[in-house]
Amino acid sequence: MAELLKFELVSPERLLRSGDVQEVLVPGSEGDFVVMPKHAPVLTTLKPGVIVFKDEEGAEFKVFVRGGFAEVASEGLIILAETAIPMEELDKERLSQEIKNTEEDVADAKDDETRATAQQVLDHLHQLQAAL
Repeated sequence: MAELLKFELVSPERLLRSGDVQEVLVPGSEGDFVVMPKHAPVLTTLKPGVIVFKDEEGAEFKVFVRGGFAEVASEGLIILAETAIPMEELDKERLSQEIKNTEEDVADAKDDETRATAQQVLDHLHQLQAAL
């Protein structure tokens, strides 16, 4: 049997996954990357996007994330997401609410850097909305 990767996906609301997986596609802020067993250590922030992982049997699962951190270490991969919603739970109304919240973040930003960061999140959310 192929070697497996220990994977935890946690949001403030709940633990979405804790167990062994074959691989995980991570939407890193510097670009998407795939984590497999024996991956080099990495610590990165997350951009809004979709985490895709394959369980022990190869079944694929998709989870929308908005912000957070991913840490790859010798023990495995831990993702701490600000928001994490399994794609089967993500409907157009919920995504529309995320977009509305982010539009408010852009409007309420106190400085250019905060506004630019919120605008980048908003752009990613619009891309996800278009993909649905």
